Amino acid sequence: MDRVRVGLPVSGMRALPFVVALLWVLCGHLSSCSGDDKKKYVANVDPEVTPTMTTTDVSTLISDSGIVRYRVQAPVWYVYDEAKEPKWTFPQSLHLESFDDMFNKDATIDCDSATYLTNVQIWRLDGNVRVVNMAGERFLTEQLFWDQRKQSVYSDSFIQIIRADRIMEGYGFVSNESMTDFAVRNVSAILPVEMMNGEAKQPASAAPADSTTASASVREPSAAAPDSTLSTVRRPKRLRPQPKQLQ
Repeated sequence: MDRVRVGLPVSGMRALPFVVALLWVLCGHLSSCSGDDKKKYVANVDPEVTPTMTTTDVSTLISDSGIVRYRVQAPVWYVYDEAKEPKWTFPQSLHLESFDDMFNKDATIDCDSATYLTNVQIWRLDGNVRVVNMAGERFLTEQLFWDQRKQSVYSDSFIQIIRADRIMEGYGFVSNESMTDFAVRNVSAILPVEMMNGEAKQPASAAPADSTTASASVREPSAAAPDSTLSTVRRPKRLRPQPKQLQ
């Protein structure tokens, strides 16, 4: 059987070492350049301050176990997935709505800025924090924490709670997620609503006006509990002058 030899022409064989050497130089140059670029890129990126995702004009629903639990609206949303403690930040205000199992809104939250620690599932709300529960009661403070795992809300800051019949002020606060069962650790005042609204009259169904400067813990009663469980000081009733009898 005849053998078939396949090869390069003699001129091509002579030029081969030069071509190989040229390719070696080019590959070395490219690899060194790409390596320099990579080192420079890695050195200039800090995952603690550089977000992995930036979203503007956010309006989204967040689900938990297949059930929609929250609606989030914010001008800017930063995600830091590569940080040592992964987090979301909302530096330019946040509006959040919480829903129950039937998709009924049970709480609304507004604040100047917010941070969500994704691993531990804790929200930190800062600056002009305003919470409204399903009963229309308002909670005003400068900082509030929300632990989703423990389903609790708490704060060590000054807080003001505005109800239909009274205003409660104090330091230190703990509540359930829906803000319906809450307690103020150190109460500084319990005042009638008319003191905030000026000449506004108290609703007919409201309890008598209360005032105190106590420092004990006060728990707001549930819907079924009477208001008398609050530690308050009753104001004396004003006696109306009796009309003079005609002679």
